Amino acid sequence: MAGAWEAGGWGLFAGAALVLGAAVGTLVRVPPRWVALIMAFGSGVLISAVAFDLVAEAKEQGGLLPTVAGAVAGAAVYSGANVLLARRGARHRKRSGDRQPSEEQQPGSGGALALGALLDGVPESVVIGTSLLGGGQVGMATVAAVFISNVPEGLASAAGMKRAGRSRRYVFLLWSAIAVVSGLSALAGYTLLGGAPDAVLAAITAVAAGAILAMIADTMIPEAFEEAHLLTGLTTVLGFLTAFTLSH
Repeated sequence: MAGAWEAGGWGLFAGAALVLGAAVGTLVRVPPRWVALIMAFGSGVLISAVAFDLVAEAKEQGGLLPTVAGAVAGAAVYSGANVLLARRGARHRKRSGDRQPSEEQQPGSGGALALGALLDGVPESVVIGTSLLGGGQVGMATVAAVFISNVPEGLASAAGMKRAGRSRRYVFLLWSAIAVVSGLSALAGYTLLGGAPDAVLAAITAVAAGAILAMIADTMIPEAFEEAHLLTGLTTVLGFLTAFTLSH
């Protein structure tokens, strides 16, 4: 039981970065260019975690086939859900500018934004929980990557919600709820998958990796490039190398 609570605690810790970012995004006026650069850095951090922690671990644990199949499935499910949510008003949920629709402009977009935030955060948290299975240590590189990337996600999204006319109370309640769900997802990953075969764990890790990589390509990098332009690539590489260094 101690392991389950530890998993939940680490998931909550990583999810709390969203609240931290939201606080900055709503209380401080951060220039859009800086938000974009932070988002690019967070993208690089997550790409490193996907490549060197999630996919590599899945391949070692279950072999190539479950890893490839899981990654493709994760990307497909994420992309399909993202298309549905985009039609409901959540296409620009990570944008800090004025792209997010208000509730008056598109009824139901607030709920779509919340579901989109869940879609982005749950795969990361499940992986944090499964990393503790078998008495292992939590994947600190993965936790650090999720935490670092969650700050600009929360910052950009909260700034966009504020511009769309959503209240500060709505923003903080949303991200606090997502942080709690992140903790519960990590706890569930540890509890529900404790007896799963290695091939199943590998596939689930790969599913999360595929979903995270699709999320980076669909939402984070476009937000970064829109404001940072040609600095996006360099900043992304710096984030990638920072996470790579942490993992070693």
